[in-house]
Amino acid sequence: MAKNSFISDFKAFAMKGNVVDMAVGVIIGGAFGKIVTSVVNDILMPPIGWVIGGVNFKDLTYTLPLNPLAAEGTEPATIAYGAFIQNIIDFIIIAFCVFLLVKLIAAISRKKEEAPAPKPAPQPSAEEKLLTEIRDLLKNK
Repeated sequence: MAKNSFISDFKAFAMKGNVVDMAVGVIIGGAFGKIVTSVVNDILMPPIGWVIGGVNFKDLTYTLPLNPLAAEGTEPATIAYGAFIQNIIDFIIIAFCVFLLVKLIAAISRKKEEAPAPKPAPQPSAEEKLLTEIRDLLKNK
């Protein structure tokens, strides 16, 4: 019995609009991240590397000295700081895009809140009120 209740509670939770919207956002965000990574790796970094002297950021590494205790034939460890620089640029671009998106959503929601309230129905003039009273008196006689 408790298992059935748990499953129905989970179905109710999963079918809420917020959860579905969040799932769509995560999927689109993942695809957007791939696009930004491609822009950084394939479009931005090659010209930046060319400007600073033909450097390919993917090749920027620091090779650590070989550990004397390591077995023979062991490759030395390398630190790929060029890839790290590219990831930082990816992050900055994605963070900037998310910032712009949040600003846009906030501006749209502010406009909805600032929508003018409907005008109240116009009040009858003093003359109309007097005529209404006279009509009501005549009906009652």
